[in-house]
Amino acid sequence: MGAADPAADSAVTSGSDSGGADDGTRPDDHGPGDAEPAPKKPRSFWKELPILIGIALVLALLIKTFLVQAFSIPSDSMQNTLQQGDRVLVDKLTPWFGSEPERGEVVVFHDPDSWLAGEPTTDPNALQTFLSWIGLMPSAEEKDLIKRVVGVGGDTIECKGTGPLKVNGKALNETSYVYPGNTPCSVDDQGGQFKVKVPEGQIWVMGDHRQNSRDSRYNQSDANNGMVPVDKVVGRAIVIAWPINRWDTLPVPDTFDQNLNAKAAALTVAPQGLALAGVLPVALWRRRRIAAAETR
Repeated sequence: MGAADPAADSAVTSGSDSGGADDGTRPDDHGPGDAEPAPKKPRSFWKELPILIGIALVLALLIKTFLVQAFSIPSDSMQNTLQQGDRVLVDKLTPWFGSEPERGEVVVFHDPDSWLAGEPTTDPNALQTFLSWIGLMPSAEEKDLIKRVVGVGGDTIECKGTGPLKVNGKALNETSYVYPGNTPCSVDDQGGQFKVKVPEGQIWVMGDHRQNSRDSRYNQSDANNGMVPVDKVVGRAIVIAWPINRWDTLPVPDTFDQNLNAKAAALTVAPQGLALAGVLPVALWRRRRIAAAETR
């Protein structure tokens, strides 16, 4: 048997003419007696279903961890903005990029220091455990609350009598979100009357149902003096997703659009002070010149 011709091998793999005999056939041509290759049989639906379910679970877990998570409203402390039993979607993505809570936002946060002490805990069944794992229900082990951000780091928050609530000395018009019939403050010595300065890296939160919310006001004796550390915030509630007839977004109320920044207010006053300081020496110099001219 003779040795194989390298030029012939090259012609078969590349399909090019290398000078060998051309019999008019191609490598992929089938002879008269050759059988046609059987078409690949599609995978059955039942075999693909576990793969699809696995992909869906991985995506759900990634979404829950990094993007959005559903939370259930357990109490009436945020009425009428949120009703007990509502499901809200919480944006967990923006905090990953360094975004911090802002005034007027509704946020979900982990219990800062036993705010939920004494509250009953539920014993979830297998389905509830599974749904919480993929982010369609809150976890029974996680102690989370939902409130509205009123003050951020550097703000001074105060309320006297029945209100209004003030941020850095400026009154908030809260009629659009505070529960009808409630006053911004409660006339009691348990936290209804207060004046606090929010440290950097923390927030002051209050429920919209002011007379039915144990929020920052009533936790001033805890380790954070009623504040919530920013690193305890899970994310901002952006939409009511369930029930369908309650679907709505959760925007920041217009009252928080006014300039509430204490530093910005100080800067607006500063140019006036500088102008006065610059004019005063000129006025004194002018008066002296006039007086000197009159004595000549």
